[in-house]
Amino acid sequence: MSAPIQAAPPAILTHGLRKTFGASVAVEGLDLEVGRGEVFGLLGPNGSGKTTTIRMLCGLIEPSAGQATVVGIDVIREPEAVRWRIGYMSQRFGLYDDLTVAENIRFYAGVYGLAGAERTERIARQLEWFSLAGRANQRAGELSGGWKQRLALACATSHDPALVFLDEPTAGVDPASRRLFWSLIRRQAEAGMTVLVTTHYMDEAARCDRLALLSRGHLFAIGTPESITQQFGLPTIEDVFIELQRRDEGVVV
Repeated sequence: MSAPIQAAPPAILTHGLRKTFGASVAVEGLDLEVGRGEVFGLLGPNGSGKTTTIRMLCGLIEPSAGQATVVGIDVIREPEAVRWRIGYMSQRFGLYDDLTVAENIRFYAGVYGLAGAERTERIARQLEWFSLAGRANQRAGELSGGWKQRLALACATSHDPALVFLDEPTAGVDPASRRLFWSLIRRQAEAGMTVLVTTHYMDEAARCDRLALLSRGHLFAIGTPESITQQFGLPTIEDVFIELQRRDEGVVV
């Protein structure tokens, strides 16, 4: 009898994840499960624990308690292995203005260990995938904000990671560029890449497959955008987010 085929583990799985800084609790008892190929949103007011959660999942800081695996790798026992399997991008992603578009992708592909023909092929693929081929020889410093974010995503995924973390990637970008950026995110997910994104734009939150809302380090709600609005009896995710802010500020209404 042949052995049963085992399903791939979730892209992210946490149980009781906790992080303290001295007497301050940044994240408390976080239980999350994010499926492969999912676009998963992490929302919450400033100070709710989003960035701390991402830093733990990226293997950059060690949890104070609890368990977490990312693409099947234990983030406490093997943080370095986690970092090789993921990509990370924020609104302050470190593009090199004096390098061209192609040179930036080449640099980041090299950082992740790609070399020779594999790196050359990956650069060509990223230029085509993100419609950057026509700007391959343009210096990154000459690009508009929307094009820079597109290039940053191409660099962050140059090594074809199983999971990419996007921490407020479209902050300060115009609406048309944000819509285009999200079409690229969706393409990545449809190709099998898992995407975890934080955003303060509620129209972007509504584009996620599922959302986790954090408040003062605690999980406030989790589910599809539709199920969350139904759960709280509110018409939009923006209304739920406002409720979160009121909760964090201790406002009674």
